[in-house]
This record gives sequence, structure tokens and C-alpha cells, in this order.
Amino acid sequence: MANPNQNARSGRGQYVRTAEAAARDAEAAELRAQGWTYQKIADELGFGDKSGAQKACRRAIQDAVATPGKALMELEVARLETLYDNVLDIFQRDHVLVSHGHVVHDDSGQPIIDDEMKLKAFDRLLRGRESFRRLLGLDAPNRVSVEAEQLGREISRLLDTALGPDSDDAGDDTDA
Repeated sequence: MANPNQNARSGRGQYVRTAEAAARDAEAAELRAQGWTYQKIADELGFGDKSGAQKACRRAIQDAVATPGKALMELEVARLETLYDNVLDIFQRDHVLVSHGHVVHDDSGQPIIDDEMKLKAFDRLLRGRESFRRLLGLDAPNRVSVEAEQLGREISRLLDTALGPDSDDAGDDTDA
């Protein structure tokens, strides 16, 4: 069987996963679910060795999980776009100032524009953009910082475990 990944390169020479490769990965996962060994899958589907079959199964699992997540993300983006467009319409309209149920006019008899409504709509537009950024992961540096802090705590915990609970307190008799 020909390798579906062969010649699957972008114009820059980077690997591009083809539909054929994804289908082969899915087939590998199906065979694995039927109890086949990775070596037997590799032989059947033309992977170089059993690790290639194992990687294909992992990619198929990632695809299976990512597909519903991608559909949900697309739905949420569509909803946010609709909300954003509705608020943008409100922002772009002129709103007149009303007091005690009556439109307020200036000295020339023209209705006074209520900037407060535009400012409220503007705040909603900003909140909508923030929701887009969070949903699409555009605020990744914040997430990376949190993950780095968690990783640092985990490393400290592992070091404490490896070195013993009193490694930081060696020679410190303040608890006595």
C-alpha cells in the first residue's frame, strides 16, 4: 500500500496532513479497537513499524475529540458574531435623550442625542471582543503564565518528594 503521507508537503516543505492520511489513521484506530496489535496494523496499512501505527491511532483519537470541539467552537463564534452585530447596530444608531417620558430638545428644537446609550453599547462591544479573544485563545500569554506557575509548583513538589520533606529546613531549628 502506498504511503498517503508521501509528498504531502506545503510550498514551504512543511508536512501537511491529507484526507487520505486521516482516513488511514481512522482505519488504524478501528483495527486497534478490534484487538489488532500495532505491528499487525503497521503491516496491514503500510506503516514503517508499529510505532507508526501507534501514532496513527493517537492522531485518530485526537481527531475524534477535536471534531465535536471544533463544531462547538464554530457555533459559539457564530452566536458571538450575531450578538456583536446586534450591539453594533445599536451603537451606530442615534438615541435621543428622554426625561420623564418626553424627548429633550435643545434651544433650536432639535432632539438632544443621548451619548450614554452609545457608551453602553460600546462597552458591550468591547466585552464581545473579549469573549472572541478568550474563545479563540488569542489571550494565550495569560494562560501560558498560569500553566508555567502550575508547572513550577509541580516541579517544587517533585523536588520536595525526591529530596525528602526536610530538605529546605536542613539546619533550621526554628520549629523547636
